[in-house]
Formats: sequence, C-alpha cells, structure tokens
Amino acid sequence: MHMDHGATSSGTLAGVGMSRRQLLSGTAAVAIVPAFTSILSHRAEGKMTTLSTPQATFAELQVNGRQHQLALDSRTSLLDVLRENLHLTGTKKGCDHGQCGACTVLVGGRRVLSCLTLAASVREPVTTIEGLRDAKGGLHPMQQAFIDHDAFQCGYCTPGQILSAVACVHEGHADTPDSIREYMSGNLCRCAAYPNIVAAVQQAKPEMTNV
Repeated sequence: MHMDHGATSSGTLAGVGMSRRQLLSGTAAVAIVPAFTSILSHRAEGKMTTLSTPQATFAELQVNGRQHQLALDSRTSLLDVLRENLHLTGTKKGCDHGQCGACTVLVGGRRVLSCLTLAASVREPVTTIEGLRDAKGGLHPMQQAFIDHDAFQCGYCTPGQILSAVACVHEGHADTPDSIREYMSGNLCRCAAYPNIVAAVQQAKPEMTNV
C-alpha cells in the first residue's frame, strides 16, 4: 500500500513529531490569538461594543383577585411570571411557542396564551386555574364536568383546556359539538380525550349560563 511520505503510519507528520489533530489545533489557536488580542486592544481604547442590559420594568398584576407589584425584565412572559414569581404552577409550560394551548389563562375574561403575552403589557385581571371557582369557593362547573366525564388522562393540558372551555361558553361558541370542537381546537390533548372534553363543555354550559 502506498504511504504518503509526509506522514507515518500512526498519523504523525514526519520530521515534526505531532499528529494531524495537534497540528490543526495549533493552527486554530494561532488564528484565534490575534483576534482575541484585537478585542482586548479595542476594549482598552474604549471602542468595545457591549450589549445593553434590559431595564427592569415595574408591573402591577391582579391575579386571581390579588394584587401583585413586581419589578421584571421587560421581556418576561406572563407564563414565567405566574410560574416563577407567583408560584402558580397550575398554568403549564408546554411548547412555549403558542401552539399547544397548555398555558391558556383568562385576561379580562378572554383566553390568552400566556407564553406569548408580555407580563408588563397586561392591564386587566388575570384568572388562572387556581383562581377558578364557583361563588361558594367550590369547584367551578367546568372543573366538575371534566371530572364527571373523565375529560383528561395525564392531566398536563387540563388547566388550559378548562380555562379555554370556560371562555368558549362565555363567547357563545358552545351551542353544538362541532362549534365546541372548532373553538377548542387551539388546545391540544396528546392523550386524545377530545370526545370527553366536548361532553364536559356541553354539561357545564347550562349551569354556567344560568348563573
């Protein structure tokens, strides 16, 4: 077999005493050092460009009837404030891209995806699954209906499903099974409990609309 005269059978460069890997690593280091030196010199001369640090934003949130005053990074989502700052972990972080509906909460009675909502932009009362209850402090009719119809399995999507279902009724979209399916389609259930969810919404609607 022909062998390159510039290398030995072990991959070491002849007459140099280093492997190809060592040579490539050394070459990369030689290329990096001047660039790093240039960065240091620019910093010493006051020419270094730095990323600006986001300013803390004062936010006042009313969540489940309680007022909260918070200093937040202006980029913080409502979902992260609920979970990390207020420790209301009933609201779930699913895809974190607004595609699964697990993080659905009510803002001013309207359903919103809390992962796509900036906390600092919220001006209306927020209701999470922890704050959803009937007038006597018991289970909300929709919560009871989900239990009655076994409308969940793993339960991860259930808080978002229930809050979305409450809004679906209040919006007037719970008149038929097809309408319920259409207006609940933004909430995904990986356990496929969709028929049970529709049945739960149908059961809860009369009690909710008579309140």
